[in-house]
Amino acid sequence: MTDEPSGRNLDGDAPVAEAVVETDEATITEDAELERTIGLTGGLAIGIGTMIGAGIFVFPGLAGGEIGAAASASFAVGGLIALLVALPTSELATAMPRSGGGYYFISRGLGTLAGTVIGLSLWLGLVFATAFYLVGLGYYALDALAQVGVTIGVGTDALVSGIAVVAGVAFTVLNVTGTENAAKLQNAIVALLLSMLVAFLGYGLLEAFGFVAVDTPPGEAVDVWEAVPILSVAALVFTSYLGFAQVATVAGEMKNPGRNLPLAMVGSVLIVTVLYVLTIFIATNVFTRDALLAAGETAMVEVGRALLGPAGALVIIVGGLLATMSSANASILSTSRAIYGVSKDALLPRWASRINLRYGTPHVALGMAGGPVIVLAATGQVQLLAEVASFLHLIMYGLMCVALVAIRRDRPEWYDPDFVVPGGPVVPVLGALASFGLIAFMDRLSIAVGVVVIAVTAGWYFYYARDVSLKGAL
Repeated sequence: MTDEPSGRNLDGDAPVAEAVVETDEATITEDAELERTIGLTGGLAIGIGTMIGAGIFVFPGLAGGEIGAAASASFAVGGLIALLVALPTSELATAMPRSGGGYYFISRGLGTLAGTVIGLSLWLGLVFATAFYLVGLGYYALDALAQVGVTIGVGTDALVSGIAVVAGVAFTVLNVTGTENAAKLQNAIVALLLSMLVAFLGYGLLEAFGFVAVDTPPGEAVDVWEAVPILSVAALVFTSYLGFAQVATVAGEMKNPGRNLPLAMVGSVLIVTVLYVLTIFIATNVFTRDALLAAGETAMVEVGRALLGPAGALVIIVGGLLATMSSANASILSTSRAIYGVSKDALLPRWASRINLRYGTPHVALGMAGGPVIVLAATGQVQLLAEVASFLHLIMYGLMCVALVAIRRDRPEWYDPDFVVPGGPVVPVLGALASFGLIAFMDRLSIAVGVVVIAVTAGWYFYYARDVSLKGAL
């Protein structure tokens, strides 16, 4: 194990070492003193807020159209895998309370090569996820136009891509001009979104259990309760759970992290899983599989219209717009921070971590996030974007579990977690197997794109940073 960072990249830059001192009241670094002000409720809000987003509004039509009510099992499988990864992530975060999250844990647990691959893959995985959210935003914007009487008859795909590109530019500029503005927008959207969602699900459950009646068109397609299709859809919709690990990035600001961090991560995954499963249950109770497939990415609008008339459709359209905007905004912010962390470790050129003197934001990293997002959003390929994002994140989650097993085996002096996953290696091993295993059920093109991304990032390490060793890497 190396105790201090060493080596230099192709530009001659060395990793920036950062000393961290932890107390019961604060986490102190060379740049800042982070007071422990976040409790269990705050941690739950962060976890739920980062997961409740585009997936719950875009996937019901796609997933329900594929296998009908069985899609609820697919969301449950995604939630189970997220839970298996959440516990190992909690242990790693209480031992390494750094903002780098999965990249930091893997680079310190499995070495610089694995860290480079995951750091760059996390950047690109978030880029694919952001593009997916923006394309979903484009579809909901079209439905909003139709709701006010503006119908686009031809060229809808091009218009969806155009809206996605314009939104991508706008969110990138918003984040460059100040994180505070972006955070305020994010909190307001999440609060409004949760209120609307709970009210909608409440009425949908009343209909499902016969307390109110609605007229829905008959359908002939039956649900597909088979293991392979259920797991295949689980691989598609796993994008809905990508935000749960964000709770780990505030470990240094959390009160009693040994108790609150694992409870916040597990609790937020459980709550969001219940909301997802209920949404699919209600959607497939209102419409059959063929009707959901015909409605596509905005099928939830038709579900709202069937339950509550035009007012219901309007609520879902507003919710879908807010959700896709919230997810895209948060994802661009996270992407830039991933680039910033990798650059500080000399795995990318140092200029990538420059801070804008006027706004205090990493403007170069934000540009490296927003640029490729705009290019991918222009493709309009919803399922491909979602699956590649899931692929790259599942690789990271699986390696985080492997990193925990490796660190426990070598027992480095710096490793002193406040929370330890019970059951020895059982949970992290299951988490790794489940994460890697779900990839096998993805579309072959999505797997091929993901493998190419991994290969390119590994090639970058050998070209640019093979002489760099990071502090604490085993």
